[in-house]
Amino acid sequence: MKAGKKYFISVAGNIGSGKSSLTRMIAKEFRWTPYFESVQNNPYLSDFYVDMKRWSFQLQVYFLSHRFNAHKKIIASKKSVIQDRSIYEDVEIFARNLYLMGRMEKRDYMNYRALFYEMVSYLKPPDLVVYLKADTKTLVKQIKLRGRDFEKSIEKQYLERLNRSYSRWINSYSLGKVLVIESDNIDFVNNPEHYDMIISRIKKNLR
Repeated sequence: MKAGKKYFISVAGNIGSGKSSLTRMIAKEFRWTPYFESVQNNPYLSDFYVDMKRWSFQLQVYFLSHRFNAHKKIIASKKSVIQDRSIYEDVEIFARNLYLMGRMEKRDYMNYRALFYEMVSYLKPPDLVVYLKADTKTLVKQIKLRGRDFEKSIEKQYLERLNRSYSRWINSYSLGKVLVIESDNIDFVNNPEHYDMIISRIKKNLR
């Protein structure tokens, strides 16, 4: 890493993979500005997990708008930034998965994709995407541990399909560097050695 250079990292991963925790820790480590996913103040999220088909389009448009505005601020910032989930995951993972599951109408999905690609054509991609890869068992365990009421109804099948979509997206991602962290057998929050390993790999990828 070069002193004085601005960096932009995005932490990608499924629900419960530890993105927010890692984003917070890296921001503190490097004194970077963190941008977090809009979860607590999201007006659609709790309704979505109860009735995905009814609220899928509204939720995805909300996330797209939030992340587009955050991405613009990131590009305009003179400081290094780390982002909790990228805008690219919205269309390639979540909207696509909802459509394939029959929980988003085709016309809504096509409209959403057209809007997405028009918006991202104006955006600079991250210098590095850090992907926290975790199997469904790990995700379910960590979702239970954090105890968010609106996540209690998340189906295991939904997480499994998201994982498959993530694998497909990461393997085809060509906008910049990708660092895959196999997170099933590490605890970067409570084990300093595991955390230091991640920091070392990030520094190596930003040389």
